[in-house]
Amino acid sequence: MNTELETKKHIQQVKENLLKVIHELSLRAENHDKSKLESPEKEIFEVYIPKLKGSTYGSEEYNQFLEEMKPALDHHYANNRHHPEHFKGKGGTNGMDLVDLIECFCDWAAATKRHANGSLKKSIEYNQKRFGIGNQLTKIFHNTRKYME
Repeated sequence: MNTELETKKHIQQVKENLLKVIHELSLRAENHDKSKLESPEKEIFEVYIPKLKGSTYGSEEYNQFLEEMKPALDHHYANNRHHPEHFKGKGGTNGMDLVDLIECFCDWAAATKRHANGSLKKSIEYNQKRFGIGNQLTKIFHNTRKYME
């Protein structure tokens, strides 16, 4: 058995697998949140994005805004699988795949930059409770923060 050849085949297969994931992530990057640019989301987000930006993530005020935005958010979550809410009744984050989770995490990181007091660390902790995320995935999110800061 030629172990060098076997190792090179393995390396090539891993490369191909990674490129498949990269391709899917590239598509996600190009299409992220495009539904916010069309009705019924656009009109509601135009009113509430400035309000959300001025609020503290997870605060009573923030959650009130989310409630007022419900029609747009229901549409958004139904059409964007990087949100745990997309999988409501299907396990939440447990229904997501790794690509969904990466996009979700990148979304959380970007969203923290909208708030003056934004913190990815605090966002992860809040979302762990909000979505019932297990300790292992929460730790993985914390371990990944270094790529976003």
